Amino acid sequence: MWRKLLRSAYLRIPAGVQLRSLSTSCVYLQDVRVRFGPSPTGFMHLGGLRTALYNYIFAKANNGKFVLRIEDTDQSRLVQSAANNIEDMLEWSGLSPDEGPTKGGDFGPYKQSERLQTYQHHIETLLQNGTAYRCFCTPQRIELIRKEAVRSGQVPRYDNRCRHLSTQQVQEKLDKGMTYTIRFKLDDADGFDDIVFGHNIGTAAVEGDPVLLKSDGWPTYHLANVIDDHLMQITHVLRGTEWLGSTSKHLSIYKAFNWTPPTFAHLPLIINKDGSKLSKRQGDLFVDHLKNSGYLPEAVVNFLTYCGGGFPDGHEINTLKELIQKFDINEVRRQSAVLEMELLDQVNRGHILQLLETSNGRERLIAELRHEVLHQLPARYGESLKLRDLDDEYLSRILMTNKHRINRIRDLTCEEFDFLWRQPNVTVETLMEISPQADNILSCVHQAMVDTPSDSFSKGQLVENLKSIHKSSFSTEAMGSYMKLLRMALSGLKQGPGVAEMMELLGKEEVSRRLKEYDSKS
Repeated sequence: MWRKLLRSAYLRIPAGVQLRSLSTSCVYLQDVRVRFGPSPTGFMHLGGLRTALYNYIFAKANNGKFVLRIEDTDQSRLVQSAANNIEDMLEWSGLSPDEGPTKGGDFGPYKQSERLQTYQHHIETLLQNGTAYRCFCTPQRIELIRKEAVRSGQVPRYDNRCRHLSTQQVQEKLDKGMTYTIRFKLDDADGFDDIVFGHNIGTAAVEGDPVLLKSDGWPTYHLANVIDDHLMQITHVLRGTEWLGSTSKHLSIYKAFNWTPPTFAHLPLIINKDGSKLSKRQGDLFVDHLKNSGYLPEAVVNFLTYCGGGFPDGHEINTLKELIQKFDINEVRRQSAVLEMELLDQVNRGHILQLLETSNGRERLIAELRHEVLHQLPARYGESLKLRDLDDEYLSRILMTNKHRINRIRDLTCEEFDFLWRQPNVTVETLMEISPQADNILSCVHQAMVDTPSDSFSKGQLVENLKSIHKSSFSTEAMGSYMKLLRMALSGLKQGPGVAEMMELLGKEEVSRRLKEYDSKS
């Protein structure tokens, strides 16, 4: 029952603000504000997109705002153009921020590297109220402490040596020009409640006093996030479970500033099928890789909801709008979620079928199929390629005929489907070399195809029709030559799918058109 209750101890309720009841069985303010704060140390991957998605859905389900904040304080690990990639992939996925570096907003700048003065200003508050102090320990001493702890089988932690320096000692070191960091006095923290994981015991002091401001004036994650979440009026923090252990530390910093903290909800870890954590070195998990591989954005988004729960109907095909309507944060699971990439093909096929049911969806897929054909085939065949006309009617028919055979629209441009797009460039002489009866066979099959009802134009029925024509009119012709002739006439290929299957894929109109061309030439 506790998971159905709002953690009121961490909920801001300003005077005069009205509350409303939501379908999530919780009560929230109308001005819900969440943020997605990626570090641009690599391109957007599925783990990051899952965090962004749950923040976006939670915000929209509560008429709130979704904020993008680029957390680029670790300058040594920045990857060029990673920040742009993150924004591009959010837009592609349909998770457009309400505020952010490009969109702007009332609480910018939205890049932490542009907020250094803000952090340096607020750190003075902690120095003055005695909850932070200057640490003059050198990196060499810190490394010695770490090595000694490892050698002794203990958890490495700072020994808080500089916490006990007198005011006079600190001033003497400053007068000597010694460099320093600023650390937070971290004592045993209180427990806290998390929407997903329930009550957590505060254990923040295990690691010693953490650094808030580095010697180069740049903040650590702990300081920058607390300050930014407060100043940007973030009401709920939805982030990965890897930050669950740091939350009591962050709450202690909020307390030191005398600020009201947001409500926390930590999302379950996503793991590979072998139990290992996702890694930025897994190239196939980058969102732009999936985009460039031809997956639909709504399919990728839908697929990610299988990793963590929050939806009553489990593995269903849902649009983003439907996901927002169905989301219940109380249904988010605690246990790690296994990433089953093989399900992505099924989800993508489901969205293709769903899009084909509407005129707007068909138009979109027709445009995508045309784009794929015009890019994939010329890259394969170069200047020798002769494409058939890619009119909407033909592309629509190809999509509808083959919708249960493909997982992605791009599948229709692989080599086994080349005959759908390449105009057969076969002379009558070539066909006569296969069979002296070529003109009669093609004419007879053409007429039979014209007479075949559209609802009977299936592989099984076509096999029977072709056998019947062969038996009744061309029994002296070897069946192999008969089928080879039809395949060559329809596709220009010596090998490929069965003729009946090829005919079904092309559709009645296109088969009739291709055979008629030879009939008119003979």
